[in-house]
Formats: sequence, structure tokens, C-alpha cells
Amino acid sequence: MRIEFPNAAREDFHWTQAQLRIGSAPDNDLVLAATQASPQHLRIQQDRRGWVLQVMPSADRIYVNARPVRERALLRPGDVVSVGDCRMLLRADQDPALRAPVSVPEHGRCTVALRAVAGPLSGRVLPLHDSLELGPQGRYPLELPQGDIAVLRISWQDGQLLLETTQSSARHPLRVNGVNAQKLVLQPGDQIGLAMHRFVVEGPGMEPEPEIVMPEPPPEHLPEEAAGPTGEVWWLIVTAAVLALGIALVLLIRF
Repeated sequence: MRIEFPNAAREDFHWTQAQLRIGSAPDNDLVLAATQASPQHLRIQQDRRGWVLQVMPSADRIYVNARPVRERALLRPGDVVSVGDCRMLLRADQDPALRAPVSVPEHGRCTVALRAVAGPLSGRVLPLHDSLELGPQGRYPLELPQGDIAVLRISWQDGQLLLETTQSSARHPLRVNGVNAQKLVLQPGDQIGLAMHRFVVEGPGMEPEPEIVMPEPPPEHLPEEAAGPTGEVWWLIVTAAVLALGIALVLLIRF
């Protein structure tokens, strides 16, 4: 993960460990100013769910995409974490434009939608049919600070979900997973960010079906294996032979 500091002269911070400690104390992985953070302010840990943010008990609340977080929050690339007056943008290591495109069959497109997770449209699910336009002239207008204007278009082209900017804003660039973008093919889980707006691509039909691996058939067991250990089987055979020989001798002596 890479952390960018928007509107600040600080260089990006690259993080590869499973845990990141942030605070003003010098023993933190990422050190902030004492006026911004407490000595041990927050921790970001990676587990099977993704990146999990935890606010330390001695710290004040923080904000994720302008929403207060008191204890824990699940993060994704493209989120903005605010600690005091320090804003940290989480960026994916890989540029989304360099990924292999994902093609979706026509019957799987009906499951694809945008879920607004931050901004004025938060909580709404925007269905994607043939195309969807976000902007002043579209069905879902994008309110930007200071009356700025941007227009986004999402459409299906050759089985791929294409995002493109038909009118961009110089002050509020379009980002996908925290990386600047103008035109690229979307994938499930991508987060589209523009100013305070955040949209997550949800599409079960876009995800590849899991490969079904049949388990190997259990080995066939012989009847004598079920009777007991190998030594026990031979003991039974020898005992039966001795008994048969004894019975034969008794019959021979009597007659």
C-alpha cells in the first residue's frame, strides 16, 4: 500500500508490512507531528478481510472519507484517512490501468452496480445497464466544491466495463483505488473517487467462477483389511489350519 499526502510537500510513504503504526512518537512506522496526532494514534493491520484500521485508546477520533471513526474501520484503496489536519490517501501499489481487463458475459451484467459509500449520494445503489453518466446533465449529478464540474461515463464496451472522464476537473482529479485515472476498465471492488464522492463497483457476475476440484476417491480396502491388522489376519489363518489338522488327526485315529 502507498500513502499519499494531498496538498502537502511530504513524500509518499510506501508500506509492505502486515501492520502499520501511526502516531507522533518516534517509534511509529509513520511519524506525524505532535500537533496532529497523539504518541500512539492508530494502527492499520492486514488480515483476511483486508486493511483494518484501529484507533488507539488514548487517541482522539479520526475520520475516514469525512466520517468519524471511534474504534475500527475497514479500509480500501482510495480512502482518505484524516488525523487532525493531516490527510492521508491510501493508494494501491498497482496502477489499475496496467491490469489485465476483465470481460463479462451479457447475462452477468445485470448484477453490476455502483454503491455510493461517501458523499451526497452515500447509501444509494446505482444500477448499470448499457451506460451510466454522473454529472450535471446525468441522472445522478455530482456536487463538487466551489461549483466545480466533472462528468463521468461508465459503459459496456466489448464485454468490459469502461470508465472515462468526458469533462474533468483540474482541482478534483478522478481516482480509481487512489490512483489518478482518465480512462480505464473497471473490476469488482474498485473504488472510484472524485472529491468527496466514493463509489465501489459491485458485480458478482464479473468475478470468475471458482474452479471446482473433485476430491480423490478413497482407496479400495480388501475385506481382510477391515477385519484387523495384517498380523491378526495371519494369526487367524494359522489357528484355523491347526484346528483343521487336529480334527483330521482325531478322525483318523478313531477310524
